[in-house]
Formats: sequence, C-alpha cells, structure tokens
Amino acid sequence: MSSPDAPPLRLNGREIGPHAIMAVVNRTPDSFFDKGATYGFGAALDAVGRAVADGADIVDIGGVKAGPGDDVDVAEELRRVVGLVAAVRERHPRVVISVDTWRAEVGEAVARAGADLLNDTWGGPDPRLAEVAAAHGIGLVCAHAGALAPRTRPHRIGYEDVVADVVGHVTAEAERAVALGVRRDAVLIDPAHDFGKNTRQSLEITRRLGELTATGWPVLVAVSNKDFIGEALGRPVGGRGVGTMAVLGVSAALGARVFRVHDVPDARRALAAVTALGG
Repeated sequence: MSSPDAPPLRLNGREIGPHAIMAVVNRTPDSFFDKGATYGFGAALDAVGRAVADGADIVDIGGVKAGPGDDVDVAEELRRVVGLVAAVRERHPRVVISVDTWRAEVGEAVARAGADLLNDTWGGPDPRLAEVAAAHGIGLVCAHAGALAPRTRPHRIGYEDVVADVVGHVTAEAERAVALGVRRDAVLIDPAHDFGKNTRQSLEITRRLGELTATGWPVLVAVSNKDFIGEALGRPVGGRGVGTMAVLGVSAALGARVFRVHDVPDARRALAAVTALGG
C-alpha cells in the first residue's frame, strides 16, 4: 500500500492520490476497446463528463490508436485532441487533463490549450516532449516500451531482467525530465504493460511492481483490458473486466498511485476495497 509519507503528486494545482483514477477517452475511430465510440467530438466531450461524474481524477485524451493501423500524422492528431482539451478545460476546470502523445508538437499545442500532463506511453522517442512539459510547468509520464518505435508490436523481444530494464529506463527518464525543469512532484513512471513486452513479461512486472514503487516516483499502471490479461485468462477484449480489477487491486496493494481505466465506477469500487482490506 502507498505509504502516508509517500512523495506528493501535484497536478492542476492540487495534490493527486493516493489512488487516483485516470479515465481513458479516445478520439480515435479504431480503438481496440470502444471501436470508435468516442471518436466524435460531442461523444468524447460527453464521455469526459461521465468520467468526471463517476469520480475520475484525471482524464487521458488520446488521438492515435496505440497499436498498428492507419497512419495518423501530426496535423490529424492535433485536429483530434486540441479542441477537445480546450473544451474540457472550460467545462471541467478542476479535473486533471492528460494527453496521450509521444510528439512534442502535439504536447506544445495541448499545453497551450490547457493540458496538465503529457502521457508519453512510448518511452521517450521524442526527447523534446520533456522540454515542452518543463516550459509549460506541467507534468510528464515517463514510460518503458523497450525502445520500440511508436505503434509497433514486439517480435520475440527479450530482457535479461524485464523489471530491472523498466526501472533503469523510467527512472533515468524521470531524472532527465527534472533536470530539464519539470517539477519533481509532477513526474510519474509507468512500466507500460504490453508495450514492448509479451504476456509473461507483463505478468512479471505486475508481480514485482513493488520494485518500481520503491523508487519513490509515483507509479501509473495502465492495464485496463490489455492483451496480457486476456491471454492469461483466455478472455476476449469484452470479457477482461474482472481480470482488470484483479490487476488493479494487486497494483494498488504494491503501491501504485494512478490507475488508467476504461471503467471508472468499477475501478473506484475495486480500489476502495483495497483500502478497506488494508485497514
């Protein structure tokens, strides 16, 4: 469980946690989970409203599907996310707005539109993104994708010790961000389950998540309905909810601070149960 004296995480002028819910809102027509249900501007804005009403602390807006698919250039990504960020900022001034992007050009535009956090799920392919976060005084997620290029899948990827590789990479990226001027209390680390990892490696990270939380950096886990859960349990995308809640519970017990999810109400209940069981 997170220690009461764990380092603070501060975004949008307030302290976040200890169990913060990050709601996924994808402005993509080809999302693996919702199949484009929130691609339209109005649908995406409504989804944000529901997430906030359900208790989300953070909304994570994405304009590019993580996996392989149709090319989405910078101009199209900007079209999908910048106006939505501005509208969410106006409608929900207290919520923390995160944008899932690896591109510095997009980071710059969404920071100007009101974003509080840049969620670099691909582990730093554009080193300028940290500079953008520093220049605008906003937060940064430092993740691990095994040096995989954005939107690609691993092929027979191997690590001598996957957790050691993750810890080494994300802590180095976090320290680099702070050296560039990102506030230390606005940096998170994310092992990025399934990004540059197979199921066995993602399960190993889950079991040993305490080694990441022991670094002192706030840990984000983004496991909702992912392939490693489906493969481990033999379940399709639509049947991974129970497995997702189990992984959230394990992650919370091992000290994770932020939980990126599709189902905000169930995640809130699962984390409340972890808190109650832990006394």
